[in-house]
Amino acid sequence: MPAPSYLIKALSVFRERLRNAHPDHHAIARGMAWVALFVLFGSFARAAKEMAIAYRYGVSAEVDAYLFVFNLVSWPVGVWFSVLTVVLIPLAARIRQGSSAELPRFRSELFGLALLLGLALVFLNWLGLPLLLHSSWTGLPHSTAVIAANMVPTLALLAPLGVIISLFSAWMLAAGRHANTLLESVPALAVLVALLVFPGGGAEPLVWGTLAGFAFHLASLAVPLARQGEIEAPRFTRRSPQWTPFWQGFGIMLAGQTLMSFTGIIDQFFAAHLGTGAIATLSYANRILALILGMGAMAVSRATLPVFSQAQAQGGEQVSRVATHWARLLFALGVIAMIVGWWLAPWGVRLLFERGAFTAQDATVVTEVLRYGLAQLPFYFAGIVLVSLLASQRRHRAIAAVGSINLLVKVVANFSLVPWLGLNGLVLSTAFMYLISMSLCWLTVQRSR
Repeated sequence: MPAPSYLIKALSVFRERLRNAHPDHHAIARGMAWVALFVLFGSFARAAKEMAIAYRYGVSAEVDAYLFVFNLVSWPVGVWFSVLTVVLIPLAARIRQGSSAELPRFRSELFGLALLLGLALVFLNWLGLPLLLHSSWTGLPHSTAVIAANMVPTLALLAPLGVIISLFSAWMLAAGRHANTLLESVPALAVLVALLVFPGGGAEPLVWGTLAGFAFHLASLAVPLARQGEIEAPRFTRRSPQWTPFWQGFGIMLAGQTLMSFTGIIDQFFAAHLGTGAIATLSYANRILALILGMGAMAVSRATLPVFSQAQAQGGEQVSRVATHWARLLFALGVIAMIVGWWLAPWGVRLLFERGAFTAQDATVVTEVLRYGLAQLPFYFAGIVLVSLLASQRRHRAIAAVGSINLLVKVVANFSLVPWLGLNGLVLSTAFMYLISMSLCWLTVQRSR
């Protein structure tokens, strides 16, 4: 049976619009497709890891302790990676456009800075975390705090590994390659293997599997970069002329991103005061959210920022129009994902976690928290596009200002909603924060057009 004429005409119009679309749209679409594919593989790896943790430990003090220490150690590393991504990718595009011969020296000196930062962080963790864990204001029960303190010597080593991993990943993204997204599944696979191979009691397989995963991740990034000739011996000097524009963006973004990322630490302390298992419950819900957010957020940010940065280096006349188009599209996709996710949430939680030590009652609680958390999706997806545009324009002060406001909004929303809704209020406050963040970024972009 032949296709109706109106359908043939619609397909013809659609193909013509695709053919005539601005090249930046094609570049973003290709990048999003590759990143989404790699994120999908990584999501399967992380989901398998979470299933193994839920089966082995359930909602227990060991998981609370592990997550509390891991999140504190990972916090400065996450800030470092976020700032590097926003500052380094546009800067690298400008260096390649104007003075590419300066890139190797700048890479080597940045490598030296990363090594010093990693060493400083590991010593701070060894000295500071035990004192923090033995204080009363963390909200952790004494038995959980003791377990967490025993994990510190090993998990503190994640800091230097994570700093170098972040640097190598940022260089890959700056070069327009997305293999680092695929390699981000390596730590999850290592934890999964450790939990399967070492079935004994205690949290040691979880802790040592995490450390091994970070080490393998670093090696998996170093090898392809070395083959491309993009790793130079570290230098502990600051003689490259590129340090001036780097510090101009880095200092501002560091302040803003530190405040913005502190919201996760705040949530952890709020959850700790809600009783044993609250941190684990929040984490399980956030893990499923991360599968959705990772698929969208990584695909969007890692596809748009290199394209926007390159376009800005070449003049950037169409960038704002392209970004606005993608922000609207991603907002609509976020709404669809929120609705579908709300419907599939009970099934997803049971499929991933309900076995072993993770009971049906735990699944019910995690499902409810997850459903409240899904409200952040449309605001988060659209906001990422707008932040990428602002970063490509080197409008770091605007991004930092939004991050500072986000922290204030998050704290006020937590104090307002947590006494009323408990953990559900904690994740709902995140959605409200992203709503404000997206709105502020949108207003900033519109004023600059």
